[in-house]
Amino acid sequence: MSQVLTKHNQKRWGWKSRLWLLLVIAALLTLQMPALAKDEPLVPQILDKGKWAPATYQAVNDLIAKHGVKSPGYHPNKKPYVVFDWDNTSIMNDTEEALFVYQINHLAYKLTPEEFGRVIRTNVPEGPFAEGYKNADGRQVTLDAIATDLVNDYQFLYANYRGLSGTKSLEEVTATEQFQDFRAKLFFLYEAINETHSTSIGYPWVLYLFTNMTVDEVQKLAEASNDLALGMAIQTETWTSPKARAGKAGVVTASHTTGLRLTSEVSNLMNTFRSNGIDVYIVSASLEDVVRVFATLPKYGYGLPSENVIGMRLAMKNGLITNQYQADYPITVGHGKTEVILSMLEKKYGYGPIFIAGDSNGDFEMMTELDSVKLALVINRVKGGKIGQQAAKAAAQLGKANPTVVLQGRDENTGMWIPSEQTIKLGGSEPQLLTK
Repeated sequence: MSQVLTKHNQKRWGWKSRLWLLLVIAALLTLQMPALAKDEPLVPQILDKGKWAPATYQAVNDLIAKHGVKSPGYHPNKKPYVVFDWDNTSIMNDTEEALFVYQINHLAYKLTPEEFGRVIRTNVPEGPFAEGYKNADGRQVTLDAIATDLVNDYQFLYANYRGLSGTKSLEEVTATEQFQDFRAKLFFLYEAINETHSTSIGYPWVLYLFTNMTVDEVQKLAEASNDLALGMAIQTETWTSPKARAGKAGVVTASHTTGLRLTSEVSNLMNTFRSNGIDVYIVSASLEDVVRVFATLPKYGYGLPSENVIGMRLAMKNGLITNQYQADYPITVGHGKTEVILSMLEKKYGYGPIFIAGDSNGDFEMMTELDSVKLALVINRVKGGKIGQQAAKAAAQLGKANPTVVLQGRDENTGMWIPSEQTIKLGGSEPQLLTK
């Protein structure tokens, strides 16, 4: 009996000894590991010089030094934040328009012909378009005429393309005159709406073509469109509808710019802001879920949290997108961008952003209507209008201390920034500072 007890005790104390030894080893390893504080301090990175215009680079660096984590007045519970536009600011060219073209070229719709006819008329006033939107015969094009032609084309495509309700391949249907008419007239309609009735109607309109899709389906299309466009040449592509399909609207021509480009200086700036304790947001006139694909997926390099991307929103029904804008939510273009910053970000933080980056008339209001903004960055597209006023203001401050508006130039032929405030326009070779 005593032998049995002795063996039992040996087993028991052997097990305890091994456990004690493991605990000692774990403790020793812990002592050798660096302690991880609950709120580990940020390790601020320095903004890479890249292809920044030197004075613009200095102004942005000064802003970070004054408001970032190394500044004496910085408080982690009262973080400053900044806002970027997306299209033609954070990237070269327009992700939403690239997706619009991708949808056309791949007939990526979930609409019957009847639904398509209703969608393309959504919120568009009847009557002729602006003076510049005429057909080859010099007649002004009307909504009814071009919508009628588009529905006729779509009925053929819907009945024949196997991705809709037909049996033919995409290659077969896109070789037809009906498709050539469809693509030219649909892009013409998009431009005519924007120029005649403003982007506050035209920008949501292009999104209605996602009707009957899930958010996941749209995001998969956006990723495919991005990846394709990133490999395309940057050039002007022109579509003209066939004479044989003149229809009610006549022969029309529409042009767009192909290709997208990542902007490494912007992704680096966003990450530099964040490493310096400054939150980064996107406020875009594109669909929020489309921009999220570009701004959040690791392969594109911007790395923003999904919730920090704000853009256009459509109403949903039974998990599907509708051709209605979300009720009681600003159309995020022009003053609508200011509204969404006030209603979502200023409400969250209790104060406004310190920095705005944009490129177009649609960004002017958020650059100028918020008293909190210390510095506005204009990506120089050598444009007139309201953004031209901002560019001129930046040009007048060149060489002066503490500018409030700065310019950054790029070469539109390559999509890359150049170390200057001047920009080389697509198709040109001479840099320009301001529009003539």
